[in-house]
Formats: sequence, structure tokens, C-alpha cells
Amino acid sequence: MRATALYHPDDTQYAFDPAELARRLQAVLPAESLIVDEAGRRAYECDGLSAYRQIPLLVALPETVAQVQAVLRICSELGAPVVARGSGTSLSGGSLPHPQGVLLALGKFNRILEIDPKRRIARVQPGVRNLAISQAAAPYGLYYAPDPSSQIACSIGGNVAENAGGVHCLKYGLTVHNVLQVTMLTIEGELVTIGSLAPEQTGPDLLGLLHGSEGMLGVIVEIVVKLLPLPPVTKTLLAAFPTVQQAGDAVAAVIAAGVIPAGMEMMDNPALQAAEDFVQAGYPRDAAAILLVELDGQAEEVDAQLERVHALLQEHQASEIRLARDDAERARFWLGRKAAFPAVGRISPDYYCMDGTIPRKHLAYVLQRMNEMSREYGLPVVNVFHAGDGNLHPLILYDVSKPGELERTEEFGGKILELCVEVGGTITGEHGVGMEKINQMCVQFSPAEITQFHAIKRAFDPRALLNPGKHIPTLNRCAEFGAMPVHGGQLPHPNLERF
Repeated sequence: MRATALYHPDDTQYAFDPAELARRLQAVLPAESLIVDEAGRRAYECDGLSAYRQIPLLVALPETVAQVQAVLRICSELGAPVVARGSGTSLSGGSLPHPQGVLLALGKFNRILEIDPKRRIARVQPGVRNLAISQAAAPYGLYYAPDPSSQIACSIGGNVAENAGGVHCLKYGLTVHNVLQVTMLTIEGELVTIGSLAPEQTGPDLLGLLHGSEGMLGVIVEIVVKLLPLPPVTKTLLAAFPTVQQAGDAVAAVIAAGVIPAGMEMMDNPALQAAEDFVQAGYPRDAAAILLVELDGQAEEVDAQLERVHALLQEHQASEIRLARDDAERARFWLGRKAAFPAVGRISPDYYCMDGTIPRKHLAYVLQRMNEMSREYGLPVVNVFHAGDGNLHPLILYDVSKPGELERTEEFGGKILELCVEVGGTITGEHGVGMEKINQMCVQFSPAEITQFHAIKRAFDPRALLNPGKHIPTLNRCAEFGAMPVHGGQLPHPNLERF
């Protein structure tokens, strides 16, 4: 996606002297760790959602926890907003800079501090790449399970901030299920450790609260993650289907049979065509949709599951079923799926990646409605999603150079998210809210719930200096948006009072 006009939702005017902020930061950071010139700051103007961009007032690149503490204390004293950033792969504008604030870039916090094979943990800094953890653990026969498609680039601190998932989250869970402990700094610079290396923890689940909080509660400086033994046997099936609905029904049947694959991914024909052109994964081009089903574990268990899944795919009219012959072919199958987003970028000037989650039983209905809306808006949609847990990633294709097309795309994307809520789902599965989905928060949550979110925010950050204008809408914004909350798959009652 190409960048478009400057954009930031927070119009608060912060009463501090920018020159004083710069002077004080220069006193606590090495010269090369504070970017003040416009060309340097512009390099940080957006994250993976490049349709929105904004140049930060200053960019700080600390190398030590003490330096991060100093930056936060100065910003807290002066009342300057702070946005923490990792690798910048967020697809919801979660790390979009604030035009009046400091962008706190943590890319230099990129060390793996410890691999403990006996306790099966890794202690890492937030700028460590997701994939690097598994690479470091591999000599011990271990790996880190969550694997977002961007795992070659995304940082573990950002994974915690967005509660990232990946193709294997169906069996092994999201980031929150694989993190034991987080050390963070409050806006006042206080160092706090949340969680424990013990298997069970008591008290309120503050560790769970931090996951998906999108940098609004604190700045993470260290993370302890679980490591799992590499499965002794892994087998991957590729199944082609004449219709998307048959593929969706096959997904539901596998889960209903009590089989929990390590991963189960679906791609529709436009997506698989784009991926095939890009990486030659060996996908059948004539299929309306394909499923990738990966099974892992002990040999006997995998063989039994493989036989059961193969029969279920046949029962649901799979036109072709392939078992990867070796690790190389299995890697090719997954390469096509993980390259789907950049592959689509080759066939459209721009695309807008959505992220909603629905109950699997509504998959066919939601895809049908998306096709109808695609025709209504005159914008093509390519579908790639984590089929096993109902996490959809429709990619809306558009051209930002055409006047009004981005705005129409945003409206279409919002309608897809509202459709997810309508059928009992949620507006995000792993990409977070950021700026992209802030209006749809008004659709999913009631005024009382949004008020509670603000209360939690104030408990950690009383003056709302951490990542302001993101994630949680104000009730005034919801009133302007004209939204009504929808819960449990029920359409809003016609007499429900607007807020």
C-alpha cells in the first residue's frame, strides 16, 4: 500500500515547549539516538498500514533500559505524548506516530538474553524478531509456537502489544498463551515485572491485560516466552475444493470431529493465483479454494488424525488432496500462504488488509455477504484466513490515486468488521484496533464497557500520554459515528438508545 495524506485522530493540544523537550532528551541520549531532522523522522511516518502516516515531533532510539526510563520521565514531566514502536509491521496503525510527540523506537533492544532448555524458556528484549527466537532455540530441539505471517520481520514486543497469532494459533494459542512474564516501564519510568515463571499465577490477570493493550499501558523492555519441543512428526495436507462453501464446511467438519490441527488455513482462488505467480508453491490454479491442514505430534497420533481428516475432506467434495512428500514440499505449501499478502501487492496498486473473527458456522454467510458488498462498492476482495479459528483476512484491492477510492475502501472495510460482530464475532483476531478499527469498537462494545476501558487506561496512564488517540474511542466519538453495540450475533434492537 502506498502512503496517502497525513492523518492522526488525536487533536489534543499538548502544552509543552518542543524546544525544551528536545534539549532535555539530547542531555540523556547519545547524539545518534535522537532524530530531530525531518528527513530522518519521515522514515518513521507510518507502520504496515501505510494509508495513514504522520511525521513524529522527535524520534528516540534508546539502547538501555535507563535511557528508556529517562525518556519516559522527561515526557511525563513535560506532558508530551509517547508512541512506542517495534518493527513497524502493525497493520492497524497501532504504532502511527503522534505529530506532537516522541516516537520511542525500540529496534536496538534486539538481544536474546537467555535460552534455558531445562525450563523451556527464552528471555528476550522486545526488538527481537519472532522467528529469531525459534532459530536460537532450534539447537536444543525447541521452538516458539506463535508464528505470524510477518514473523521474519515482526518483533516480539509488538506481538505482545497486538496479541499476535499466526497460522499455528489454532492448536498452540496466541501470544498471550505463550508468554510467562513481561517487564515494562510505566509512563513515569517505574520498572514493573508482571507475570511469573511459575506454571500457575494468582491474582488478577495483569499479564493477560497487557497483551493486546497496544502500548497504551506501558513500554515493554523484556519478555520471557515459553518454548515447546519440536514435534517429532509433522504432516501437511493440501485440499482443493470446487467452491469456497465446501471448503468452509470441511473446516467445520474437521473441528467437529474433535481433531485440532496445528494449523488450518484457507485461500480463495484470487489469493492462491497471486501466491502461485509469486512463489510457485504448487497450488492447483483451478480450485475455487484450498485448505492447508497441518497435523503434528507423535507418529501414531498423526497417522490416525491424517486418516480421519483425509476422509472428512473427501466427504466434503475435495477435488484433490495432496500430502506433502517431504519437508521441502511442506515448506512450499506454507510459503505460498505466508507470502499471500505481498503476492496480492503485485496484482493491485494498493490493498487494505482487514482482520475480523467469526464463528466458523457463519463462514459461508459472511463470505457471501462480502461478495455482495464487493459488488456494491465496486472493489475486488481477496480472501486469506486462519480457517480453524475463524480469523478472516479479506484484502480489499483499490487504487489510492483515484479520488475517493481510499475513503470508499475504508467504509467497505468497516462494514466487513460490523458484519463480523453481527454474526457473533469480533472486529480483530490478531492485528489489533489501532486507528483502523476505532469506530467499530463503538459497534462491538457498550458505553459501560468503553467507560471501563478508559478507567483501566487511567489507572496505568492518568494523563493519557502513551499512544493517545488509539484503540479506545471516546463516547463522543461513538455518538458521532452513530453506532449501536451488537452482541452475541443479535442485530441491534430498534429501540436501543444511541450513545
